[in-house]
Amino acid sequence: MTGSAAGFEGLPLSPQMLANLAQLGYVQMTPIQAASLPAALLGRDLIAQARTGSGKTAAFALALLSNLNPRRFAVQSLVLCPTRELADQVTTEIRRLARAEENIKVITLCGGVALRGQVASLGHGAHIVVGTPGRIMDHLERGSLDLGALNTLVLDEADRMLDMGFFDDIASVARQCPKERQTLLFSATYPEGIAKLSAQFMRDPQQIAVEAQHAPSRIRQRWYEVDDNERLHAVGLLLAHFRPASTLAFCNTKQECRDLVQVLQAQGFSALALFGELEQRERDQVLVQFANRSCSVLVATDVAARGLDITQLEAVINVDVTPDPEVHIHRIGRTGRVGQQGGAEGLVLNLASMDEMGSVGRIEQLQGRESEWHPLAGLTAVDGDAAPLQPPMATLQIAGGRKEKIRAGDVLGALTSGAGFARDQIGKIDINEFSTYVAVDRRIAREAAQRLSTGRVKGRPVKVRLLDDVA
Repeated sequence: MTGSAAGFEGLPLSPQMLANLAQLGYVQMTPIQAASLPAALLGRDLIAQARTGSGKTAAFALALLSNLNPRRFAVQSLVLCPTRELADQVTTEIRRLARAEENIKVITLCGGVALRGQVASLGHGAHIVVGTPGRIMDHLERGSLDLGALNTLVLDEADRMLDMGFFDDIASVARQCPKERQTLLFSATYPEGIAKLSAQFMRDPQQIAVEAQHAPSRIRQRWYEVDDNERLHAVGLLLAHFRPASTLAFCNTKQECRDLVQVLQAQGFSALALFGELEQRERDQVLVQFANRSCSVLVATDVAARGLDITQLEAVINVDVTPDPEVHIHRIGRTGRVGQQGGAEGLVLNLASMDEMGSVGRIEQLQGRESEWHPLAGLTAVDGDAAPLQPPMATLQIAGGRKEKIRAGDVLGALTSGAGFARDQIGKIDINEFSTYVAVDRRIAREAAQRLSTGRVKGRPVKVRLLDDVA
């Protein structure tokens, strides 16, 4: 996108803000900044499709700061984020960008922290609040957060918030904001819930999508020639040799997905299948287990994987070559992403038979480079005696979800304060309509299931089952 080379000087920003941006090393706008800032600074509602690491935080932060009156000591901007970690990052970034103005106060409101301290902070006044939907709802219900002066509402990583079951909370927060306000929605993917949200409370939003650029150097591709009868076995060899913690394996057919999962499970790998015919409940369970790191390998068809945005994906394996070279680019772009932890390089492993060489040629043409071939015989387990790769987490399913008004903080409290586990032994918590899924350190999974079954969540006993086969 050509706009990526533009500087910030052409935007209606104050001289102090431009000087601060230069000091922070913001010289040229990223594609999402160039596409969204002109409209956002004019006060337009926006739906912007952009991934983590694309510069989106600065895009909405500059818009909400330009809307702010520092002399008015009231909450004028609210940023909703899916997780406490992201909320902390966003707060840090807004504070850096707000240095150009005097004394702009930014408060973070997330679960896992005592409400009392947050209520006191709000009592001292704030200009900008960044928080997770559940905790923001808590403060609104208590009357400790007043949104009467709000002029900008930001939904950051809206797709992840929807995945985590926050639709109703987001809609409820939006209803409590003034109607005359600007709403900026940022999302990596575009699930149907986004359209539903925007139809409910956005005013004629401008839609912006920026193609994610995947620098060739960030993705390492290796090709292996196989006979069709050794293809499924070869996937196990690749996993044993490279030992990626999280792998998405693409097959061209549903039947091959099923067959591969059977082969991998028989070899001791933690693998699950995702294909079109799965019921929504099964699909949700599979995605939860892969996203929360309870499953090492997700085997999927292209149709089933559409719209998936999985973070921390170390490897993509193309079990078959897709006949469509554009689909290949889309598959491999899921790893080695900008903003991935430590800027990690993505690994792509491709299996191809002689019959697929025509498709390989079309991919080479589109990528503008030749494929790098390696022999299957060169693959060996890193350690001959190494046990099959096991995921670090396991998933507990709790009977009860949004219908029972269960929140992530309730589950976290039951496992830490109630059952005595450490915070760092608990992973992602996903709350659906009727079920709650919580990832826990694999080593404590059985004990955690047992203690939670005999304990209480939100003051009530709950039924708990362990989804994973934990040795």
